[in-house]
Formats: sequence, C-alpha cells, structure tokens
Amino acid sequence: EGAKYPDKKKKVLDLVPPGGCWIDLPEDVAKDYMGKSYYSGGGKRGMARRISWDEPCLTLTCSPAQKQTERCHPDETRPFTTREYARIQSFPDEWRFSGSMSQVYKQIGNAVPVNLGKAVGLSIVDYLNKVEQVNKNKVLKIEQKIV
Repeated sequence: EGAKYPDKKKKVLDLVPPGGCWIDLPEDVAKDYMGKSYYSGGGKRGMARRISWDEPCLTLTCSPAQKQTERCHPDETRPFTTREYARIQSFPDEWRFSGSMSQVYKQIGNAVPVNLGKAVGLSIVDYLNKVEQVNKNKVLKIEQKIV
C-alpha cells in the first residue's frame, strides 16, 4: 500500500535523476512546479526529491508525497510504499501497523529507526556495565585497604 502522485507531479519527477531534486529540473519546470518557493531562501532540497540507491536515505517524513517532503523511489516515479518505508526504518517485515495508510506513514515517519534504537540501547548497557565494573573495582580496593 502506498501513496500515489498526481499526473502533473509524476511528469515533473520523471525528470529528476536518482539522488536529485528540483535543482536538476529545467528552470521553467522548476519555477512552475515550485511556485513562490522557487524564489524563497533556504534549502528547499526536499522538493521534487528522488532518493538514490548509493546514498543513505533522507529522514523519512510523515507524508512522502507532499511537495515539501517528497521521497520518490529511486527507479520508479512513485512514493515509497508503507512497507518500503518500514524497511528503511529497519522494521522487520513481520511487523504490522494499524490504521489508515496516512496513519501508517505517520507512525513510521515519527519512529526512531529500529536498528538505531537497538544500537543506542546496547551502548547504554555497555556503558552501565563498565560503570558497574569500575565501582566494583573501587569497592575491592577499599576492602583491601581495610584488611
């Protein structure tokens, strides 16, 4: 299950190479597509954004098909499906989400990537184990001085 692009947006994104965004569009197409945003400051790199196979994925948003937060598939001109979104966030394939398609995108877009959470958790455990060992060594040294 996944969001769909309107025909006009699909025609624009067909022109964007993997890893590219609005700056890869012909100027007249970019101006038409972006409207007033074309003339505003700031990065705007989320607009007409196509993900690359060769680089880490951008942060996933709650709405992969909106103009400011687009995350277009590298090869096919479409947003990532909810399952692809979940895989990018390192959710196991057997993990199930509930709710409407937009609610599922929101759940995944707001989630901390599973593998990141695991890595942070393991590093906290490692740190606490080291602190515990240091404290045991201090107690042992104190006990040795007392004896």
